[in-house]
Amino acid sequence: MDQEIIVIGGGVAGLTTCSALSDLGYKVTLLEKEDTLGGHVKNWDRLFPNFRPAEEVTSFIQKEISGTHRVITKASIEEISTQDGAFKVSLTNMESLRGEAVVIATGYELFNASKKEEYGYGIYDNVITSAELEQLFKEHKKILTAAGKEPGRIGIVHCVGSRDEKVGNLYCSKVCCVTGVKQAIELKQAIPGAEIYGFYMDLRMYDRSFEELYFEAQQKYGINFIRGRISECAENDDHSILVKTEDTLTGRPLKMTVDLLVLLIGFTPSNETKRLAGMVGLKTGTDGFLLSLDEHLHDNSTPVAGIFIAGTVKGPATIANSIADARATALQVDHYLKTRRQS
Repeated sequence: MDQEIIVIGGGVAGLTTCSALSDLGYKVTLLEKEDTLGGHVKNWDRLFPNFRPAEEVTSFIQKEISGTHRVITKASIEEISTQDGAFKVSLTNMESLRGEAVVIATGYELFNASKKEEYGYGIYDNVITSAELEQLFKEHKKILTAAGKEPGRIGIVHCVGSRDEKVGNLYCSKVCCVTGVKQAIELKQAIPGAEIYGFYMDLRMYDRSFEELYFEAQQKYGINFIRGRISECAENDDHSILVKTEDTLTGRPLKMTVDLLVLLIGFTPSNETKRLAGMVGLKTGTDGFLLSLDEHLHDNSTPVAGIFIAGTVKGPATIANSIADARATALQVDHYLKTRRQS
């Protein structure tokens, strides 16, 4: 086929869309704003629920895009416009690309934990995010406090930036609960003598094997889960963290000191996605993520003919869900272009 398609975003959704479209015979140009491909997944060490190396997934998908017409990294998009029934994507380096269809797969951003001042991120030395903890796992570094000591007690706070009216995010980020369980197990494996506590509102272990992983965390590794949202954190003189919450199962207030506090940060809509949406006239929902043409029947299409969306631009999703969604996007693009040729 001589029809060209432009895919914006080089995470798992964008890469998978490219691979599927190439398999269907289309010429594809992939645009990625960073200097490397892989999106957020390239920053993961091991994946839930089976602890497979994240690199296995990213390496497999990147090999699959060998048929992609062109890959442009460090791509900065200045404008998306229509031209002679197709789309013109103008880059800031003055280069212009033409595509019969455009797929937006620009993913998500991680919640800025400093917005939750009561948790002390950026204020207290021994408060870190789940993303920072994952980076330590990936780099095979020891888990230590700011003073360089092995923590004896570690707290993990769920739903940081999700299901939170105060910060304007009422939605569930879907992967935080199982990430917290995975990281709790990894912490116990790294520091067998440590006490690990997870503070949660309720655990949404909705996907296959997630519930089993939660039971394994309790039964095999002795992870303690406390149902209660933390109201406040304070730093002690020794830089440990005093956590104040309520155990809602017993109805009792609870104070606990931990040496290290990990904040499970959720998904937020990407600013780049919002910017691109404004260029082509796409709308966002009350959660800030992009709206599709029809959430049941045409979830990867948009009200703008020829513009498609894939992956977490529509909302939080697991890696497996994003890959499946991207393949569905490729089929909808294929159907659109074939129908257009026939008309």
